[in-house]
Amino acid sequence: MNFLTRLDLLVRVLLLAIALAVVAPVSGAMREVVQFIANAAVFILFFLNGLRLPRDEVRAGLTNHRLLWPLTAWVYGVMALSGWAVWQLGQGWMPPMIALGFLYLGCMPSTVQSATAYSSLGGGNVASSVIAAALLNIMGVFVSAPLFSLLGGGGAAEFHTDSLIKVIGMLLVPFIAGQLMQDRLGGWVKGHRALVTGMDRAAIAIAVYVAFSGAVEQRFWTRIDAQGWLWLVAGTAVLLVIGHLGAWWLGRAVGLDRANRVSMLFAGGQKSIAMGAPMATVLFPPAVAGVILLPILLYHLVQLIIAAPIAVRLRGG
Repeated sequence: MNFLTRLDLLVRVLLLAIALAVVAPVSGAMREVVQFIANAAVFILFFLNGLRLPRDEVRAGLTNHRLLWPLTAWVYGVMALSGWAVWQLGQGWMPPMIALGFLYLGCMPSTVQSATAYSSLGGGNVASSVIAAALLNIMGVFVSAPLFSLLGGGGAAEFHTDSLIKVIGMLLVPFIAGQLMQDRLGGWVKGHRALVTGMDRAAIAIAVYVAFSGAVEQRFWTRIDAQGWLWLVAGTAVLLVIGHLGAWWLGRAVGLDRANRVSMLFAGGQKSIAMGAPMATVLFPPAVAGVILLPILLYHLVQLIIAAPIAVRLRGG
């Protein structure tokens, strides 16, 4: 019980959503109702993100080229290819949908909130962390799903124009709307941070619940043996090491100062369940979405567990 209380609150919410999906998966006519609620929650989530990120900070963040462009190449280049490599190496060893989930994980953008928080704790450039992670998430609306489809070929979900329209409509449009309405509603968001954060977590949890409900209905555990679970853990560990050590070394290679290297580490090594879960409900049928999300859910859990001691060590060093 003490272990659970030490976990990040979002991780506990996600574990609760998964447990609820296992015990009481949504099915039948209620699936459409809950799916509509999930879509609305995702729309609100990205609208709030648009309200929170000041426009002047977006413009300022674009000028930190020494951090932004190497970080972009790392997240959507090296990490995507690393996910592809784990997917390829896992053929015949891992359950197919879990192997494909590593490719999906590799194509996701960085986190925003946790990467920023741990960058601050580790003595990083907080302003650059916020902007870089936020811009990567905006890019992710256009890049993540097509990149996943491109690298996955016939083994991934085909990405058509209607999929792009769904992603833009649910993620980008509300973000832009939030940016445009900052002058009217920005003060309300600042004055209700706890409520807004709770709405964030609720939106992500609903998306995870819907995705895992479909997987539970298909009895996904019958398709994953003990060896498959071990491969899930091993693949996640490999990508965590690549993501964090690689981002740190890249920061040194491109000549970043220590503060920006810390920002590179957390923005480059962490992956966003806030983008991954909602997008999965758009791209994949319910029967497979929950299984494909397993790698990014485990990655997200572990990245938050290891982030605090890493940040404390960086602060002390």
